[in-house]
Amino acid sequence: MPRMTASLPYDPQRLAVCADEIIVNVRELAARGWTPATSSNFSRRMDPSHIAITVSGRDKGRLVADDIMVVDLEGQPVATSQKSSAETLLHSQLYARFDDVGCVLHTHSLNQTVASRLYARRGSIRLEGYELLKAFIGNSTHDMAIDLPVLPNSQDMPELAAQVEALLDAGPLWGYLIEGHGLYAWGRDMPEARRHLEAFEFLLACELEMRRQGASISST
Repeated sequence: MPRMTASLPYDPQRLAVCADEIIVNVRELAARGWTPATSSNFSRRMDPSHIAITVSGRDKGRLVADDIMVVDLEGQPVATSQKSSAETLLHSQLYARFDDVGCVLHTHSLNQTVASRLYARRGSIRLEGYELLKAFIGNSTHDMAIDLPVLPNSQDMPELAAQVEALLDAGPLWGYLIEGHGLYAWGRDMPEARRHLEAFEFLLACELEMRRQGASISST
């Protein structure tokens, strides 16, 4: 059980550890240009009931400890007046559904955003035959295919979360795109979530380059 204090329902030392991990990793992602302006949001499971998540509107390349807040598994702020992203529900639904999800990363790279527009009408991007498919937990061969879903953008978070739930019901999923927006990826911890994120980024770059070279095997 998490250690509590007289004023907090969670362990503040655990929050500090999670905040440090988010800050270090997100600064690296920001340095790659994957979090332009104040976009993107990132979270880490603290304990069975609490999530550390970035505060809304902060420059992700310059995060400090005060830029990380706590929400519960319904996405509601805990012991703070700070505000998390409007997309917090897309994080909390993963933690609430899967006990083993420990980290959720949402970025807005150029490749992710462009691919989300190009493949929006199809509703997914098929990634097939790549060696890097083995980067996704549970996969042991390149001789396979996965479909990366592309969801329509919406400001209605419950509706968008319901669409994600339907995808999760359908089978294994390591991430999804939102049209004109970016990528959500997750894992059991920060290294695994980053591995999934970086694998998707590379594979999307491959698909876009194939299109530029006129080698696309499918059409939108």
